[in-house]
Amino acid sequence: MDAKTSEPAGPLAFPVTELRGVGRERAEQLARLGIRTVEDLLLHRPRRYEDRRHFRPIGQLQVGEAALTRGRVIAMGLKTFRRRTRSLFEVVLEDETGRLYCRWWNSPFMERYFRVGDEVVVYGKVRALRPPAMDHPETEVIEGDAEAFIHFDRLTPVYPLTEGLPQRWLRALIWRTLAQYGEAVADPWPRSQLPAELQHLPTRAQALRWLHFPDTLEQAEWARQRLALDEFVPLQQALWERRRRFERVATALPCAGDRNRLIKPFLARLGFRLTEAQTRVLREIRRDLGGPWPMRRLLQGDVGSGKTVVAACAALMAIESGYSVALMAPTEILAEQHYSVFQQWFGPLGVPVWLRTGSRKIEPLPVEGSARRSASGAPQGEPGELAALYVGTHALLTGEVSLPRLGLVIIDEQHKFGVTQRETLVRKGRHPHLLVMTATPIPRTLALTLYGDLDVSLLDQLPPGRKPVRTCVRSSAQLPEVWARVRAELAAGRQAYVVCPRVEDTDAGVVRAVEKEFARVQQALRPYPVALLHGRLPARQKEQVMEAFRTGAISVLVSTPVIEVGVDVPRATVMVILSAETFGLAQLHQLRGRVGRGAQPGECILVSDARTPEARARLRVLEETRDGFAIAEADLQLRGPGELLGQQQSGMPRLRFGDLVRDHALIEAARRIVREGAPRSDQEPSATRNSVGS
Repeated sequence: MDAKTSEPAGPLAFPVTELRGVGRERAEQLARLGIRTVEDLLLHRPRRYEDRRHFRPIGQLQVGEAALTRGRVIAMGLKTFRRRTRSLFEVVLEDETGRLYCRWWNSPFMERYFRVGDEVVVYGKVRALRPPAMDHPETEVIEGDAEAFIHFDRLTPVYPLTEGLPQRWLRALIWRTLAQYGEAVADPWPRSQLPAELQHLPTRAQALRWLHFPDTLEQAEWARQRLALDEFVPLQQALWERRRRFERVATALPCAGDRNRLIKPFLARLGFRLTEAQTRVLREIRRDLGGPWPMRRLLQGDVGSGKTVVAACAALMAIESGYSVALMAPTEILAEQHYSVFQQWFGPLGVPVWLRTGSRKIEPLPVEGSARRSASGAPQGEPGELAALYVGTHALLTGEVSLPRLGLVIIDEQHKFGVTQRETLVRKGRHPHLLVMTATPIPRTLALTLYGDLDVSLLDQLPPGRKPVRTCVRSSAQLPEVWARVRAELAAGRQAYVVCPRVEDTDAGVVRAVEKEFARVQQALRPYPVALLHGRLPARQKEQVMEAFRTGAISVLVSTPVIEVGVDVPRATVMVILSAETFGLAQLHQLRGRVGRGAQPGECILVSDARTPEARARLRVLEETRDGFAIAEADLQLRGPGELLGQQQSGMPRLRFGDLVRDHALIEAARRIVREGAPRSDQEPSATRNSVGS
């Protein structure tokens, strides 16, 4: 959804047809730009500004430079080629220093816009000298009217346009509309709430004037910041109200545990001590599970930071209290991995563990002795009545799955699920506690914007003994050296992953696919056993392949990114990722976290033939950085929030002025404005405890 500052009132809500000079045809053109009301028009953001106080003479133009110049049309003409299937329209401009050729390929309609003798402003990149030439430049004919001061001798706004809509006409319309209705623009919240460090920002009315007709580029940026803040405030208001609404009606289930009756023997069996970060997070979780309102907590932690152990302790707190726990994972492979781990951990404690995926249903084994009591201490009844752990995929969301006495919902890799799916699972109980986990660190600005209604815990330590994974980039020409390195690891009794981005070859081998690469890997690594894994295989076959890889019967696993999360094979020490440039940085970081999980250090080899500077820079980040949060920030800057989160994550705002990469201070300010402007009451819950940015 688009971020709206407020519902426009008064003249700002007028349709643009109320404005002088806007008839039916112009209104249709404006509508194609999303402009239907006066407010839409005033919020139509320039895409850049031209300094029309200083033009570059034609004789001083340089090849490869984008420049603003002007001249008089001395000649023009249209040439056609190849049976009139191609055309070239050319305009020759002249000033006192030289001539400039402006060319438009296959755009014969441009002939209608110019006449010999016209004075024309031109902006574009010079492609050639002798004579200078620009291909498809932006142009504007200078007209000697009373509104010429709007277009020249100033920082001039240049707007996104649509076919048939002249730049000059739109600029004049916005100028007249600001003069007519600019004073009707009110601040949507009291200026007294503006933080001290942002007192330099203008009022909303002044921001609109500076947005379109600034005296300096600094004014234009201040205007953007002010209008961005006006976008962030309602977003934060919605998060705040959702949190308050929830806490008013929801009474928490008492799930803080029973004197660590299960947690103590569980931790004793682990064989290692929790890190300080894990202990700190568990204190936060226990406080929430015993509090007056249901927990809503996001647990972030880098690859290998021990989130699963924290989730296990949280689950045992709820089970000690007599409540069941649901753990939902995005893939069958990860769900089955969780089931296997939790069965080993919880089985000796007498805690039933269930598995439910789209293709499998595993119920707890029968318990010997009819007098045995459930893990919660209550007499054992029907299996569905026990305080148990239910592990599954989206199958847990179906109506046929019952989750009795649901006290805690844990969602692993939450960014793989939509908000609706999360809420569907929570509604299977009566206001159960919620813990969502991710090993894909979420940049701070995104966390504030998307998860501002959740409290946040951070695992910022790795367990002792975890060695960093060495990462290097190689080209396809170096694959023989890469396979030699893999063979050396296999000869030492270790295992390897080979990851391809796709299942099938859909673009003539440009991007590597597992079905095609499988035979090549077998040939390169013979006689070591190699297996194939991807999401389209039957569930039983996937399970058999993974089990064989875990036991060491298979040395090399050729896979799609289906092994991105949750797969834990300690003897796997090397990973080769083919066509690495097609992955996001956060995903590559996740993938390389699958190796080096045992006593030996891990190595990740990124194979890429990417030639663009951007692609090479992205992969260099992985070579130089092991901090997942730094990688996530780099990914956000390089790819943007939509690609980083994927299409699953609903609620991602589309902003006109806000920038989720660089506007962290503005988002923080919006949170403070909302909190300080909200009604105060000692009986109201606080939504800021341990929150991001608090």
